[in-house]
Amino acid sequence: MTPEPDDAWLVGVAEGASGDAGGIPVELLGDYLPLLVDAATYGRQAERRELDAVALLGRRAAEQGVSAGRVVQLYLSAARRLWNDLPMVVRSRDREAVRAAASAVLQVVDDAVATLAEGYAVARRDLVRREESLRRELIDDLLRGDSDLGTLVERAEPFGLDLARVHQVALAAPSRRLPDADAAISALEAVVFDRLGDRDVLVATKDGLLVVLAPADAGVAGRLSPALEAADELGRLMHEELSRLPRGRPWRVAVGRPYAGLYGIARSYEEAREALTMAGRLHTDAPVINAQDVLIYRVLLRDQPAMVDLVQAVLSPLGQARGGAGPLLDTLHAYFETGAVATESAKRLHVSVRTVTYRLDRVKKLTGYDPADPTHRFTLQAAVLGAKVLNWPKVSLPGPA
Repeated sequence: MTPEPDDAWLVGVAEGASGDAGGIPVELLGDYLPLLVDAATYGRQAERRELDAVALLGRRAAEQGVSAGRVVQLYLSAARRLWNDLPMVVRSRDREAVRAAASAVLQVVDDAVATLAEGYAVARRDLVRREESLRRELIDDLLRGDSDLGTLVERAEPFGLDLARVHQVALAAPSRRLPDADAAISALEAVVFDRLGDRDVLVATKDGLLVVLAPADAGVAGRLSPALEAADELGRLMHEELSRLPRGRPWRVAVGRPYAGLYGIARSYEEAREALTMAGRLHTDAPVINAQDVLIYRVLLRDQPAMVDLVQAVLSPLGQARGGAGPLLDTLHAYFETGAVATESAKRLHVSVRTVTYRLDRVKKLTGYDPADPTHRFTLQAAVLGAKVLNWPKVSLPGPA
């Protein structure tokens, strides 16, 4: 706005309003003050083209990062100051004339502020959509791990990501279709920022999953220094927050191990994805799975033909038992998980200790492997874990390749 000599007083009004609003640029007022003067002096209302110009100023404010509250405060403060500083010729009119002038000014203020807010909102929606698109593209490239490092560092900077740090990736899978992604992303960002005390976090969606990329050294007062404890904390925070959402329950969260550098992010993501897949195959009820906890299954499945051969050779005789192999496999699994303690196994299976010992004896007679013998126990336990991963005996073992 470049006022005429007679309107030089408007400069003081604009600068005062800018100060009231925290020093935001007076340029965001555009021709708003002359509009108010015309309304007060002649009762003229703003034309459509003039309001369109105000809408553009609202968009510009949003693009410059000025808060909506500040820009509205600028316009309201400008109106208040202008009315107080109007030339005496306007303020000395009779009561009805002053009332008409005030009504005209208020109408312009109402139209301008509403239009300003609308333009601001449109710009914010565009910025959010653009940021979400950039966020998705960035997370896709980070998780793929084969993009140019220099370019990724530049693209990650606006999101506050330091790719030189050690990061880990966590994935959250809803029970059905992913609910309101924006609400879920906002909830996760808020809780991770608040509880882990670190803003080097990126939350996005990928392939129907929620993805959280967080520094592995995050935490308050060193609480989360061990990698496993950090994974437990991140996974627990995510699950608790997502469980509060109205849709998507029950959620399952998998957390990959922490690694350094760009390729470490992709590796952590692959581990988290494998952990989710493994949890589904194992039919586990655990809501949070750490990649650390399923390493043994990854090792077992690395050579699936060998694992099939082991299960076939060691456990297939259990199918001859009355009731099939299932009860004996369940007993072996409970026995190994409780440290080979029959009484604890019986509690877990809700059977008597005598039943447990009977079943273990049947395993020994059918397979030739004694669960109580340390030299036999490793082979049996590896075979039991392999059977669990392969979902045997519910699913037939694959034939030879």
